[in-house]
Amino acid sequence: MTVLVDTNILVSALLYPNSVPAMALTLSSKKYNLILCDYCIAELCRITEAKFPHKSFEIKLLLDSVLYKTVTAPCHPNTLINDPKDAPILNAATLHNVDVIISGDKHFLNLEIEHPKILRAADFLELFR
Repeated sequence: MTVLVDTNILVSALLYPNSVPAMALTLSSKKYNLILCDYCIAELCRITEAKFPHKSFEIKLLLDSVLYKTVTAPCHPNTLINDPKDAPILNAATLHNVDVIISGDKHFLNLEIEHPKILRAADFLELFR
């Protein structure tokens, strides 16, 4: 199974290493094929620098703690999702045939699509732990 986590999961895992999103990130790395798109990694860095600069040095530690493949997130519009900032993530998931997107973002959670499956971190842990 291939899993993609979005930016809010990465930010939560960075800020709260013992949180449910952090556990979902770790599980997806250990038991499944984890994909991180370059867009999410760049957003993680941008958000951290802007809002949590004291945590910037921990980004490398977080990313080094999980096994993942980095993929490119195409930045063309996607009519399935309302927020244009989320379109590259959905595009990456579609392009790389991701089975599950782990997200807490309402734009993803409100999508009515069968594939990929969109799950909150807690739901992912409940279903796949």
